[in-house]
Amino acid sequence: MKRLTISLSLAFFALTANAQQNEWHLIKTRITTPWAGKVNPQAPLPEYPRPQLVRGNWQNLNGLWDYAIAPKTDKQPAAYAGKILVPFAVESAISGVGKTVGKDSLLFYRTTVTLNKGLKGKDILLHFGAVDWRTEVFVNGKSAGVHEGGFDSFSFNITPYLKSDKQEIKVIVWDPTDDGPQPRGKQVKTPEGIWYTPVTGIWQTVWLEGVAKTHIEATKQTPNIDDKTLTISADVANSLPGDKIKITALDGKTVVDEKIVEANATAVLNIKDQKLWSTTDPFLYDLNVSVIRNGKSIDQVKSYFAMRKISLGADSHGIQRMLLNNKFVFQYGPLDQGWWPDGLYTAPTEEAMMYDINQLKAMGFNMIRKHIKVEPARYYTYCDKMGMLLWQDMPSGDLGNGWENRPGVLDRATDKARTPESEGYYRKEWIAIMKALHNYPCIVVWTPFNEAWGQFKTVEISEWTMKNDPSRLINSASGGNFYTTGHIVDLHNYPAPAMPRPDLFGKTMAVVLGEFGGLGWPVEGHNWQANKNWGYQNFKNGDDVLKKYITFTNRLQELIKLGLSAAVYTQTTDVEGEVNGFITYDRKFIKMPVEKLRQEHMKLYDPALAE
Repeated sequence: MKRLTISLSLAFFALTANAQQNEWHLIKTRITTPWAGKVNPQAPLPEYPRPQLVRGNWQNLNGLWDYAIAPKTDKQPAAYAGKILVPFAVESAISGVGKTVGKDSLLFYRTTVTLNKGLKGKDILLHFGAVDWRTEVFVNGKSAGVHEGGFDSFSFNITPYLKSDKQEIKVIVWDPTDDGPQPRGKQVKTPEGIWYTPVTGIWQTVWLEGVAKTHIEATKQTPNIDDKTLTISADVANSLPGDKIKITALDGKTVVDEKIVEANATAVLNIKDQKLWSTTDPFLYDLNVSVIRNGKSIDQVKSYFAMRKISLGADSHGIQRMLLNNKFVFQYGPLDQGWWPDGLYTAPTEEAMMYDINQLKAMGFNMIRKHIKVEPARYYTYCDKMGMLLWQDMPSGDLGNGWENRPGVLDRATDKARTPESEGYYRKEWIAIMKALHNYPCIVVWTPFNEAWGQFKTVEISEWTMKNDPSRLINSASGGNFYTTGHIVDLHNYPAPAMPRPDLFGKTMAVVLGEFGGLGWPVEGHNWQANKNWGYQNFKNGDDVLKKYITFTNRLQELIKLGLSAAVYTQTTDVEGEVNGFITYDRKFIKMPVEKLRQEHMKLYDPALAE
C-alpha cells in the first residue's frame, strides 16, 4: 500500500509539473537564440541577483505568474488572461505572451507565494531588479509602494502586510514607451531603423530576502591606488546608538585590513602590497561587512572590490590620454545594445549573458560601451571578473529637443530645457543608476547624454555627475553637442574612423571616437525581419566585411599616434533591423573569424603607438 501511495504521489507531481509546463510556451514567430530552449519555466534565471551585497537568506520569485492587460482606467482586470514568465517583458517571445501594452493600458501581474522556512521571523524585503516603468506593488491587497523608473532596482519592506500562510503579490505596471517623458532607451511603439521593440513590465529578477530589523541596505566602496586605501561606507537601516560596522578586506583567506566604525560612518582600509585590477589581470578582493551590537554580529553581507584607477594624464606631446592605473591603455570595444531576439532586454539564461562578454574578450576587445541601457547586476560582476572595461550610458528619453536634425558637434542649438517633470525623471533615475553601479570596478566612464537625444543643461548635468562620482571619467555628450565640460570630447563618424582635433581639444580633454563602423551584412536565416535590414555600409559576404574592417583597424593605429585614447565600433550583435554586428542577432553566427579579429585588435594596444 505504501509503494502504491508513493507511486500515486509521484504521478500527481509529474502531472502537476506537466500542467504548469503547458501553461507556457516559447513564441516562435521570430528568430531565437540557442538558449531559448534551455529556459526552465519553473526556475528561470535562478542565480543570486545581487553579487555586490550577498546574503544567503533569500527566495527567488521568478517563474509563471498570472497576467492581464486592461484599460488604464481599470483598477483591476475583469479576469487574468493566462501565464507570463517572469522576468521577461510581456512583448518578448520567452514571456510566452508576446503582446504590446501601450500608454492607454495597464499590465497586471499576480502570484501566490509560500515563504521559505528560513525567512520566517525576519523582516521580508521584496526586491525587483528592474520594471519598466511605473510600478505599484500590492501584498495581500495592501499597497506596499510605488516606483517610477525602468532601469534601477527597488525594494519594499512587506513585513507589515504578511499573513500566516500564503502571500498574494500583485503588480500593476504602466509604461508609455515613447509617448512619455521618462528615460526609455531605444524602445519605441513603432520600431524601425535604430529604434526597437517596446519593453514593458518586469524584466529583471524578483526575489525575497529575510533580514534583521537592523540591516545593511547598501555599501559604497571607492579605491585609491595612489594612497593604497579603500574608502567604504554602509547604509544601515534602523541602527541604534552604539551599533558598529565591522569591515574586513580579504585576499583569499588572508585578512588585508579590518576596521570597526560607527554605523553609517566611513572607514578607510589600508591595502598594503595592493594587487591592481586590470584588463589582463582582473584581481578582486573579498569584502565582509557586519553590523555589530553588544559585541555580536546581527547582520552580515559579503561583497568584493578592486584596486584600480581611471584618470587623465598628458603624454610626451602634451595630449591628454585615458589612463588605467596611471598608464595609458588604449580602450577599444563595441557599442553594445544588450538586446535579445527572444528576451528583448533580458538574456534567456546566465550562460547567454556570459556568451556575449566571452566572445568580445576572445575577439581581443578590452572595453564595452553599454549603450542606452542598464544591465542586471550579474552582468557587471562578470565584466569585473573578466577584466572588461565598461562605459555606461544613461538611457535616453524625451527626444523632442531637435535630435531629428542634429547640428554639428560644436553647435549648441539643441541644448534645450526639458519640462520640470522630464528633468525630474532624468535626475532621479541617473542618480539611482550611478549609486547602484558605483561599486563595480569595470565601469570607468559615465555618459549622461548620447547624440543630443534629450540633451539639456549639459554643463550643469556633467558637473553634477562629476561631483557625484569623482572617481570616474565623464563623457558629457557622446557624439552630441559639445561643451568644454567633463573629461572627454567624443566624435561619432560612420563608417570610417576619425577623431576630434587633438590640437583643439587634446590639451585639456581626452579625444575619443565614440562610434564608427557599422559594416552591415544580413546573413540569410539569421535576420529579425525579411527586408529593410541595414548597415552604414552593406556587404554580401564575410570576406569583404573583414577586408574593409582591417582598413579601419589600420587607420586606428594612425589615430592613436595622433592622440586618440579610445574607439567604439558599432556593434556587438545585429539588433532587429540593424545588421552591423560582429555576431548575428540570434547569436548563431559570427561574421568574421574570432582569432583574426584578435590579431588585429592586439596591435592597437602596443604602447609604442602613443610614444
